Amino acid sequence: MNKKSLSHEEYMNSIYKKMGILLERGKNQIHLNLSNSDLIDHAVKLGHGKLSKAGALMVETGKHTGRSANDKYVVKSESTKDTIWWENSINVMTQDDFETLRKDVVEFLNDEKDLYISERSVGSIQEYNIGVATVSTRPSHTLFCNHLFREQLNPFNEQKDFLILHAPDFPVDKTKYNTKSETIITTDFDRKITIITGTFYAGEIKKSMFSVMNYLLPEKNILPMHAGASETNDGNSCLFFGLSGTGKTTLSTDEGTLLIGDDEHGLSDDGVFNFEGGCYAKTAKLSKTGEPEIWDAAHTFGAMLENVVAHPETNEVDFDDVSISENGRCSYPLSFIKDLKQDSKGGIPQHIFFLTADAFGVLPPVSKLTNEQAQFYFVLGYTAKLAGTEIGVTEPQATFSPCFGAPFMLRHPSVYAKLLGEYMTKHNIKCWLVNTGWTEGPYGIGKRFPLSITREIVRSIQNNELNDVETKKDEIFGLNIPSKVRDIDEKHIYPQLSWKEPEAYQNKAKELANSFHTQMKKFGDFYNTNIEGSPTYARN
Repeated sequence: MNKKSLSHEEYMNSIYKKMGILLERGKNQIHLNLSNSDLIDHAVKLGHGKLSKAGALMVETGKHTGRSANDKYVVKSESTKDTIWWENSINVMTQDDFETLRKDVVEFLNDEKDLYISERSVGSIQEYNIGVATVSTRPSHTLFCNHLFREQLNPFNEQKDFLILHAPDFPVDKTKYNTKSETIITTDFDRKITIITGTFYAGEIKKSMFSVMNYLLPEKNILPMHAGASETNDGNSCLFFGLSGTGKTTLSTDEGTLLIGDDEHGLSDDGVFNFEGGCYAKTAKLSKTGEPEIWDAAHTFGAMLENVVAHPETNEVDFDDVSISENGRCSYPLSFIKDLKQDSKGGIPQHIFFLTADAFGVLPPVSKLTNEQAQFYFVLGYTAKLAGTEIGVTEPQATFSPCFGAPFMLRHPSVYAKLLGEYMTKHNIKCWLVNTGWTEGPYGIGKRFPLSITREIVRSIQNNELNDVETKKDEIFGLNIPSKVRDIDEKHIYPQLSWKEPEAYQNKAKELANSFHTQMKKFGDFYNTNIEGSPTYARN
C-alpha cells in the first residue's frame, strides 16, 4: 500500500477516479494512507494538537464535544423512503440539496488545501465487510479513522463501499442546503457517500459508518448491535447491551475474559464479529486502578485524546478535570489492549445481557427473559438518569433508547427485535436483564448494587449455573427471578425484601411498569403483538 504523499495527478489515477465522484484538479497535496506517526507529526506542525507527556496526541473539538443529535440527515430516495425510521430524529435531505452540498464541499476541499485520505474498512468478517475511504482536511481525524476502522479486507468496490467527505471547517449556509444548522451529517445510500461538516467531534465519523452498517446488515439477515462482546476462558461468547453508565465496558472486560470489542458488533449464524479496529473510550474520572487497560492506552504514543485537560507546563493529563467536557475521549487501536481476541470474532453467544441502572430501585438484579420479554426490553432500551444539578430536581428520570442505541438505528426497532428473537430461538441463546442500579430503595434513599454482587451474577450466568435454576415470577413486571444465585443474600435478589416500606415499593414499581407500557405503546403493532413480554401490571 502506498504510504507517501501523492500529487493530485497521481491521485486522480487511484481508486477514487473509478468511483467517479471525487476531486477536480487543484493544487492541494494528497496524503494517502500516512502512518500514524506521520499523521501525528502533521497535526502538531499544523497547530491542530499537542503531545501529552506520555506521547498521546491531544486535540480539542471546539463547541461540539459530542454528537449533534439533531443534525443527522439521510437522502430520501426510492430505496430509502420506506425503509428508514424517519421518526427517529432523522432529517430528510433531498437529492438536489445533497448534490449541491457535495459539489460545494468538493470545491472547498480543492481550494489549495492539503488533504488526508485513509483507506480502511468496517467489519472483521470478509463477507460482510465494507470499504471506507475518508477524505479530510485534518490529519488528526485521519488518525482517528486509522484507529476505529479496520485494515482493508477487500479491494475497493464502488458498488458497495463508502466514501466520507469530512470537511469540519467548511462554512455552511444552512439556507442554501435547507438544514437546521451549520452542522451536517448526511448520507446518500444510493451513491454511497457520507458528508460531515460543521463539527470537529471525531465520533461523528465512527457513528456515521455504524449507522450505515445498521441499515445494510439486516438485508443480509445479520443483527447489528450497539453492544460489547467478550469471550470466556472456555471459549463462550457473551454480549453486553447497555446505555451509558450501566456498566457495559466494565462487565465486558472482566478478569479472565478476552475482549472481542467494546461497542459495535454483528451477529450472524457463524457468531459475533466486531465492526471496529479500535476503541473510543470515555476518559472522565479515568483511573489506573478502575480501568487499567484504558488508562495504559491513553498513556501510549499513538493514542488520541479529545477534550482532555493537561497541565500547562508538564503536559501531564488530568482526567479528573472535566472543564472542557464531561465527554472527554481517547481513541486507540485494538492492539493497545492486552486481553484481546485477536481475530475480533466469537462463536454464537450463549448469553446476552441487557444492562440497566434502575435508579428507582425496583427491578431485580437479575431476571431470565423469555423470547417475548427479550424483544420487549430490547426495544424498550430502559435505564434511569440521575437528577442533575438543576434546582428542585430530586427524582431520577426514566430514559429509553430502543435497541440500546436508537440514534444509530436507521430502521424501525421491530426489524432488529425480530432478528434478535430469531437468533435466540435458532441457537438457544439465553437472555438476562441485569439491574446494575439501586437496591434498598430509590436513588437518595437506597444504595447502588455493589459491583462485586453484579460480577458474581454475571459470572454465575457465564458458568451456566442459572440455566435451569428454579425461578419466581415477579407479580408486577412478570419477570422470572432466579431463586438462588450462589451465596448472595435473597434481599439482594428480590428487591421488595430490601425496602423498609413495602407499600412504597409497590407504588414505585407500578409507576415504573406504567412508564414501560406508555413508552412501548408508541410502537403500535409491535407493542400489541409482543404484549406477553410486557410488565404484568397495567396490561391492556
